[in-house]
Amino acid sequence: MSTPYPFTAVVGQTDLRLALLLNAVSPAVGGVLVRGEKGTAKSTAVRALSALLPQVDVVPGCRFSCAPAAPDPGCPDGPHEPGPGAARPARMVELPVGASEDRLVGALDIERALAEGVKAFEPGLLADAHRGILYVDEVNLLHDHLIDLLLDAAAMGASYVEREGVSVRHAARFLLVGTMNPEEGELRPQLLDRFGLTVEVAASREPAQRVEVVRRRLAYEDDPAAFAGRWAGDEQDVRARVVAARALLPQVRLGDTSLLQIAATCAGFEVDGMRADIVMARTATALAAWAGRTEVRKEDVRQAALLALPHRRRRNPFDAPGLDEDKLDEILDGFPDEEPENDPDPDPEPEGPDDGGPDDGGPNGGGGGIPPQGGPEAPEAPQAPEAPAPDEAPETRDAPDSPAQQPASRDGAAPEQAAVRAAEPFRTKMLSVPGLGEGASGRRSRARTAHGRTTGAQRPRGQLTKLHLAATVQAAAPHQKARGRTGRGLVVRKDDLRQATREGREGNLVLFVVDASGSMAARQRMSAVKGAVLSLLLDAYQRRDKVGLITFRGSAAELALPPTSSVDAAATRLEQLPTGGRTPLAAGLLKAHEVLRIERLRDPSRRPLLVVVTDGRATSAGTAGSARSARSAGSAGGDPRALAGRSARLLQAEGIASVVVDCESGPVRLGLAGVLAADLGGPAVTLDGLRADSLAGLVKNVRTASDTHRRAA
Repeated sequence: MSTPYPFTAVVGQTDLRLALLLNAVSPAVGGVLVRGEKGTAKSTAVRALSALLPQVDVVPGCRFSCAPAAPDPGCPDGPHEPGPGAARPARMVELPVGASEDRLVGALDIERALAEGVKAFEPGLLADAHRGILYVDEVNLLHDHLIDLLLDAAAMGASYVEREGVSVRHAARFLLVGTMNPEEGELRPQLLDRFGLTVEVAASREPAQRVEVVRRRLAYEDDPAAFAGRWAGDEQDVRARVVAARALLPQVRLGDTSLLQIAATCAGFEVDGMRADIVMARTATALAAWAGRTEVRKEDVRQAALLALPHRRRRNPFDAPGLDEDKLDEILDGFPDEEPENDPDPDPEPEGPDDGGPDDGGPNGGGGGIPPQGGPEAPEAPQAPEAPAPDEAPETRDAPDSPAQQPASRDGAAPEQAAVRAAEPFRTKMLSVPGLGEGASGRRSRARTAHGRTTGAQRPRGQLTKLHLAATVQAAAPHQKARGRTGRGLVVRKDDLRQATREGREGNLVLFVVDASGSMAARQRMSAVKGAVLSLLLDAYQRRDKVGLITFRGSAAELALPPTSSVDAAATRLEQLPTGGRTPLAAGLLKAHEVLRIERLRDPSRRPLLVVVTDGRATSAGTAGSARSARSAGSAGGDPRALAGRSARLLQAEGIASVVVDCESGPVRLGLAGVLAADLGGPAVTLDGLRADSLAGLVKNVRTASDTHRRAA
C-alpha cells in the first residue's frame, strides 16, 4: 500500500483543511464539497483526512461494519451476538464516476434467489463506507441514477437493494466528501444541498508559497515514507486534537443568542428550507469544540455561515457562488455578544518540521499547522456588464437590417459593437432529437436506459441488473418436465433469465451556432437573442446536456466554447460576445459540421441537437471548418446565400437534428430563417415562439432527414 501524503503537509488551503477537520470532529455536519480549479490539492487533502480519524470498533467478521455496542438489527450478516469488538482504522472509500449501480449498492444473485430462495448478497461501496468516508472525485460528472442512490442513502442512513420483490437492507451512514472542477459542469441542486459545507479553492499566486508546494511534492515523490515520517509528529498532534474536540463536543453550549444569529443569517440570505440552519448550528458547535471552548461565539457563527451558506444561495447555475461578508457582518452586529465563559485557551498550533526552505504554507506560517478560525475571503461575484441606456447611442432599426442602415466600416460592414447584457431568461419549449437513442442518462430525448418504463425483455448482455420476471418465467416454463421438476418451485437456469429493456430520457449535445454579425447588432435585438440562448442553456443544464457554442461574424466562425458540461462557462462566453461585421452564415454551419464530426468520434452514443440562432441573412462566404467540410459543401467561393444553403443541406444529409431560432423582427420580414430551416430539415421558431407558454407543443419533435432515411430503409 502506498504511503499517503500527510494532511499536515498540505501547503495553504486553510478553508479546505478547516472544513475537513470540522467534519472529523462532528460527522453530523454533513460532509464537504470542494470546488476549484485543477491542481489545487483537493484530492490530496481529502485522501489524507482518513489518517486523522479515530479508529472504529466493529463486530468481527461483519461485512457491514456494525458497532458491537449497537449492532444493526437488520444487518444481512446478523443477528450479532454480544461480545467485544475489533478496532480498525476508519475507511475512506472512493466512488468512481463510471461505477455501476451494483458496484455502489451491492449485487443480489437473482438466479439463486429464484431457484433456492437464498439472499446471496455481495455488498457494494455504500456498505464499505459505513461509519467512514465516501469520497467522490469529480462528483459533478456522476451519473444521475447514482446520484439518486446517494441521495436516498444520505437521507435514510441505509441502502436498499430491490430485485423483483427480493430486497436487502443495510445501514449506510457515511461522511460524504466530493471534489469538482466547476468548468466541467455544475452539480444537481438536490445533491448540492446534501453537502453540509462547501469550500472554494484556488492555487496561490504567491511565488514563495508555490515554491514550497513544489519542494514538498518533490520530497514526497523521492521518498514517501521518509517524507511522511518527518510529518508524523504533526499528524499525531492533529489526531489527538480531533479526539479531544470530539470528547468536548457534547459539552459545547449553543445559546439562544447564537441560535438567533443563525436564524437571522439564513433568513437574511434567503436560503431555502431549514437544512442550512441546522448545518450552521452543528458547524458553529464543532468550531467551538475545535478551539477548545464550551461556548459558541459570534466568530463561530460567522465562520459557519461562510462555509455552510454559499452553495445554498444559488438560484440557477449562472449565479456565482459566494457570500456578501459586509451583509453578513451587518446581520450579526444586530445581536449583542454573549458573555463567554472562562474557557481555557486552546493549545497552540503545532509547527511543521523544517523542510530546508521558508515555510509559507499558509497565512499563519507553517503549512503543517492547524487551520485558523479566521473567515475565508469569499470571492466577489463577477458583475455582468450593465445594459446601455437608451440615450447612450442611437438604436439601429430592427428590420430590415441592411448594411446601409448601420454605420459602415471600410469594408462596408457594420463595425464591432460592445457586448450587451442578456435579457432575463425564461422557460423554453421542449426541444428533442427524434428516434430512440442510447446515450448518457438525461432528461431530453427518448432513449434506452437503465431506468424508466419497461418496454420489453432481452437476454442479458453481461451481468443481469433488471430482471423481467414474466419473460423469465415464460422462458423457463416449457423446460420444467425435462429438468425433473417435482416440487412447487420453478427450476430456473441461467439461460432462462431475461433482462428488462427500459425506455427513459437521455442527455444530448446541444450545439449553439449564434449569429453575431452586424445585422444582429441592434441592442434590443441582441439582448433578446442572448436572453433566448441563456434560456436554452438553462434548459440544457436541467436536462443534463453537454453544450457547445459557435459564433460567426466578419469573415469567419469561431468555436467560442468546445462541447462541455459546464453551461455556466457557455453563459459567460455568451455574455461577453461582441457583435458587428458581415454575416458568414456558411462558415458557422461548416464549423458546426466539423465540431459534430469530431464529437461523434469522441462520444458516438450522444446524439447532437443543432440550434442555429440567426435572422437567416448571409452576406459573406467566410472560412471555417475543415477542408473536408468545405469540399462537401462545394464552398469554393460563390454566392453567400447559395453556399449557406449547401452547407445546411450537408448537415441535413448526415441526419443531424436541428432547429432555427428566427431573430428577425419588425414589420418587414424576409423569411430567410425559414428557408434555412428547410435546408436543415428542421423547424424554425421565433424568439416569442420559443417561450413555453406561447404555443403548446411547438418543437416537441424535431424533423430531420434521418426520419426519411429510416422509413425508406
